Amino acid sequence: VQLQASGGGLVQAGGSLRLSCAASGRTFSPSVMGWFRQAPGKEREFVASVSWGGGITAYADSVKGRATISRDNAKSTVYLQVDSLKPEDTAVYYCAAARRLGVSININDYGSWGQGTLVTVSS
Repeated sequence: VQLQASGGGLVQAGGSLRLSCAASGRTFSPSVMGWFRQAPGKEREFVASVSWGGGITAYADSVKGRATISRDNAKSTVYLQVDSLKPEDTAVYYCAAARRLGVSININDYGSWGQGTLVTVSS
């Protein structure tokens, strides 16, 4: 499956962004979808994950309560809404797909990755 992330940009602290990730190519299902991010000089880290049906989600503590992951399987698209953005949210955000059930916070479970979209939060 090919993944294309979009929606990044420059946002002031306290603002919101909605990232999208469109899948194409091989079947979008069944798959767990996740968002990860990588800040300059840091390792890629888990942000959020959603199950195939959308009923199960998982979030990193750093975004819990501020982020919402969702998916529209009819459109083969997964979304990440992040509110109350902080400068420490600045990173390249990647979407990824894992051929498994449930959700996963483990980066090694994800075999397909998008190209990333840059989110910059100014203070």
